[in-house]
Amino acid sequence: MQPLVSIITPMYNNESVIEETINSVIRQTYSNWELILVDDASSDQTINTSKALRKIDNRIKLFNHLQNKGAAEARNLGTKMAKGKYIAFLDADDLWKENKLELQVNVLSSDKADVCFGSYELINSNSQSLNKKVQALKTLTHKKLLKANYIGNLTGIYNCEKTGKIYTKDLKKRQDWLLWLEVLNKSKKPALGISDTIAYYRITQGSLSSNKINLIKHNFNVYKKGLGFSTIKSIFYLLQFLHEHLLVKKKHIKAIS
Repeated sequence: MQPLVSIITPMYNNESVIEETINSVIRQTYSNWELILVDDASSDQTINTSKALRKIDNRIKLFNHLQNKGAAEARNLGTKMAKGKYIAFLDADDLWKENKLELQVNVLSSDKADVCFGSYELINSNSQSLNKKVQALKTLTHKKLLKANYIGNLTGIYNCEKTGKIYTKDLKKRQDWLLWLEVLNKSKKPALGISDTIAYYRITQGSLSSNKINLIKHNFNVYKKGLGFSTIKSIFYLLQFLHEHLLVKKKHIKAIS
């Protein structure tokens, strides 16, 4: 019997992309999953599109907030409702390759790690390739993850039977980084990376990845507010982050020929 994977997707006004995202889950070669969609009070057709797809595939579960509460609350509701041995995340505008779950469950079933992540390709708002790939590390420790976020949230999956369910702190941004730091802290094992591309990350005009100044501010908040570090300690880690992000991590972004 394949272990159940719970996939958590928060949604907010994603009517233009949500069908493509959900279909990338439906097409998975690994079949024992539940897709937990949490609509955060969308004002467009996101929830209606999701309802239509739920009728086609009963592995899709749909919950909704009556008032907008933010992505953290939506992810946390999804985590609370999850029934799987493994928990994975897929934002409403990103996509998975068909063998994503199969590859990762095989890695996690070996019991050498409680966390698995992978490489991913960058696409634009029209799902066209930007000919760039973010290469995953082979292994990732909590100490290394403190220096920069090396886990693309759309590729991360963890064994919640080993770590317990991990809930997201309500920071404005970078909640995913904080979550994976907590997961690795609870695991005590390095995460294992898959070198193959297993997902597609959508770059939009408002993406945090495209705004470097805000990136610095939000990373400082991870250390200061999220992890509770002192101001001096937060500045120290922020300087480490800048070194890692500008001189080390960028080497993992590769052109696709």
